[in-house]
Amino acid sequence: MNLDLVIRDALVIDGTGAPRYRADVGIRDGRIAALCPEGAPRPTGARTLDAHGLALAPGFIDMHAHSDLALLRDPDHSAKAAQGVTLEVLGQDGLSYAPVDDRTLAEVRRAVAGWNGGAPGDTGVDFDWRTVGGYLDRLDHGFDGEGIAVNAAYLIPQGTVRMYAMGWEDREATPQELDRMRRLVADGMEQGAVGMSSGLTYTPGMYAPDAELTELCRVVARYGGYYCPHHRSYGAGALRAYEEMVELTRAAGCALHLAHATMNFGVNEGRAPELLALLDRALATGSDITLDTYPYTPGCTTLAAMLPSWAGEGGPGAVLARLRDDATAERIRHAMEVVGADGCHGVPIDWETIEISGVGDPALAPYVGRTVAQSARLRGEAPWTTARRLLIDDGLGSTILQHVGHEENVRTIMRHRIHTGGSDGILQGAKPHPRAYGTFPHYLGHYARDLGVLSLEEMVAHLTSRPAARLRLPDRGLIKEGHRADVVLFDPGTVAAGATFERPRTLPTGIPYVLIDGKFVIEDGRRTDVLAGRAVRRTPTPAD
Repeated sequence: MNLDLVIRDALVIDGTGAPRYRADVGIRDGRIAALCPEGAPRPTGARTLDAHGLALAPGFIDMHAHSDLALLRDPDHSAKAAQGVTLEVLGQDGLSYAPVDDRTLAEVRRAVAGWNGGAPGDTGVDFDWRTVGGYLDRLDHGFDGEGIAVNAAYLIPQGTVRMYAMGWEDREATPQELDRMRRLVADGMEQGAVGMSSGLTYTPGMYAPDAELTELCRVVARYGGYYCPHHRSYGAGALRAYEEMVELTRAAGCALHLAHATMNFGVNEGRAPELLALLDRALATGSDITLDTYPYTPGCTTLAAMLPSWAGEGGPGAVLARLRDDATAERIRHAMEVVGADGCHGVPIDWETIEISGVGDPALAPYVGRTVAQSARLRGEAPWTTARRLLIDDGLGSTILQHVGHEENVRTIMRHRIHTGGSDGILQGAKPHPRAYGTFPHYLGHYARDLGVLSLEEMVAHLTSRPAARLRLPDRGLIKEGHRADVVLFDPGTVAAGATFERPRTLPTGIPYVLIDGKFVIEDGRRTDVLAGRAVRRTPTPAD
């Protein structure tokens, strides 16, 4: 065989969950061309790498990523490449940058600047696309036509679609508006999207009733895609919110993938088995369901996301106007602190759990790393006064860590057979959540090796073949002859997340090699200058 690379004496963890075995692995033309178990004739190639017993696994698939602009801004992108991530799924939580027109693009850039940067006036990315296909082409082009750091797939963002079709109005769509949304979703699927996402605690997507979502899911199902909702509550009423998504997708005949599926806040402590029982009942009756989680207890979003949905009608400018009006601001405070706003999952907000992780305006940096309650005490004022000022002064651009999770729930959900890994990694801010830089080594090192929540083989399957199956990618997610040579070599004894809440951008240890399409993007533990990533398109037909 004329192989480009032979990796000798690797401990192959093939992504199926089967026991590991020793083998030489040969790569040619970007694909796995030879698997030679111990004792078989040894292949030769143009280059040989001695793995010295390192584990060799399929590249990890991040099922919930917020790298929509980072991949176009940062050719290095070590945040994900160094973790062994070879494919990210973008377009999450119902808000991203295609499909858009000029008005919608300006509005969505402002709305999710806390997640991705890219606010109007930011020149770090040239927004030269308007369609899903145009965005995927832009990913392919990457940097001077060379591509991007890792591969990327895209979900059509339902909130952006609604924004495009009918603005930020809290009402049912007209028949004409619904037809326009159906066409936008169909166009996006035809152009290569893998499904559709929603953010049903984020405006304007949360204004959509179930009937509207069902109609859009019917379109997604026709093209063989899946629906990925951040559903209506992870707090009060969380189980009912999960059940709503199961019922909706069953009615639409659409596959369901539950985003960052967890049970948060005090009302849900220890209730993960109830969620899994609900999902098991649905699976037993034929529903197609998967989910992802991140292996940490705090969440991460924007401070503005905590506001009640009625305060978001009309878009960011209208939100700021309401916050500046004393009487309306008092209504907002009452909804958040007393009633429990839908933006905060129906639970009265506890300002001690809301830590500022990033700000858009550098002058506001003293807020970062403190909870809203701590900053309020330092200022000698009520927490809402502090939060309101920050929302206004930062133009809704502040990001937060929300300390509302439960370790028992995280571990219980992680064990389930439909579980996959998703970082939900927001890369913006002075002190981002460490999940952006640490999710995958944390799964391998902490939860598999140290705690034994799953065996290493099972954990690798959760991070590789299971997500590849959900994405319907027949040549990824396994170490198998003919599959794409997206692989990671790691040391089972030392792999660990370097990122912590104190130092969230520290890179992991124990992952010395990562290849995409047979090319080294991480070599000897360092990022190379290789840009092997491309857009990964589904090529469905309506008959799929």
